[in-house]
Amino acid sequence: MEPFHYQDHQLYCESVPVARLAETYGTPLYIYSRAALLEQLQAIQHAFAALKPLVCFSVKANSNLSLLQLLAEHGSAFDVVSSGELHRVQTAGGDPGKTVFAGVGKTDAEIKAAIEAGVLMFNVESEAELEAINQVALSMGRVAPIALRVNPDVDPKTHRYISTGKKQSKFGMDIERAERVARHVQALPGLEMIGLHMHIGSQITTVEPYAGAVAKGVDLISRFRAQGHPIAWFNMGGGFGIAYRGPEAKAISDFAKVIVPQVESTGCRLVLEPGRVIAGNSGLLVSRVIFTKTSGEKTFLIQDAAMNDLIRPALYESFHKVWPVSVPAGLPAPPADFEAEIPGTAPCDVVGPVCESGDFLAKDRPLPPLHRGDLLAIFSAGAYGMVMASNYNTRPRAAEILVEGDQARVVRRRETLDDLLGPEQEFLKPHAG
Repeated sequence: MEPFHYQDHQLYCESVPVARLAETYGTPLYIYSRAALLEQLQAIQHAFAALKPLVCFSVKANSNLSLLQLLAEHGSAFDVVSSGELHRVQTAGGDPGKTVFAGVGKTDAEIKAAIEAGVLMFNVESEAELEAINQVALSMGRVAPIALRVNPDVDPKTHRYISTGKKQSKFGMDIERAERVARHVQALPGLEMIGLHMHIGSQITTVEPYAGAVAKGVDLISRFRAQGHPIAWFNMGGGFGIAYRGPEAKAISDFAKVIVPQVESTGCRLVLEPGRVIAGNSGLLVSRVIFTKTSGEKTFLIQDAAMNDLIRPALYESFHKVWPVSVPAGLPAPPADFEAEIPGTAPCDVVGPVCESGDFLAKDRPLPPLHRGDLLAIFSAGAYGMVMASNYNTRPRAAEILVEGDQARVVRRRETLDDLLGPEQEFLKPHAG
């Protein structure tokens, strides 16, 4: 059974009716399936098993402590891009020694904290960062393990904002530059170069970009080793795409077929940094209709989830399936194609209450007539959803729920206005009079 499925025209997460969760915990509401999270993690572990992979869940995709704890308990390592994310991993019981520290702008304080914690390695993005890590490590009397992040200059054919492996990207360095930087590492006593890192982008749905990137990486590893570097890790990053619309995503095993044989030839351990592929379709966002409004030929469905709850549509023009939690009789539950014309529906813009024209979750989407109080499900919201939420318009952020079988528990309570105002209230001047 699919973790999110319709039964008698009612949406369920595992064995729990989504409508019941909305009534109990309010809306907007993030709901995650424990079974889906673990199924995706285990699919990656199994597909790449020949390489004994270190599967480092990308904390930036979903940083909820209970989800991190769950993944750690089932063998996940972690990929972090800040000392805050590293602190989350440690708080959730993750192993810093199986954690990779990435990101283009590591501060000295973050570098020190990561060395003290004993992270597996730093993914180094630039010469300036290399010098900074070396200086901090020497000041601590330590040697910091590093991997160079190299851009193989392949086109992942994804959204331009999440394409990271091309030559002109702000991330990493091109191959020619990486070879020069690697030679310079030998003159820095605070560093040991133990790995090569590549991450070509996110939401990649074809295997060809990986095949090309790995081939370039295998060649580069041999050249790094010829310089005297003990390269033991090949970090292929993440980026495996998921099915937002339908069958566009490849199976994890398809990616493994082009990655495993080439990495095996190097004798390296494999590191992967999946985030979206584990969390994306393991969660959804539930909202409640406030009003419907017609303006000219356009119909707006105004509901209580806004761009500050799920910013991907506004930021990336990203597609998310949207369908009622309770489906009227005579309509599919769910449709095979969420963009096709469906008898009994009409095109709507699904928008939120935030005062921005860009506050939308879907445009021109066929939906049945919906009324004040009806519930909507916004699917594929488990990655880059709650983690990118904000308090714009002084809106408290949503609660998060984790479902296991027929049980559900809160893993993040809904924020209150006191939560939002607290850091400022103490600095108010006394009221006059």
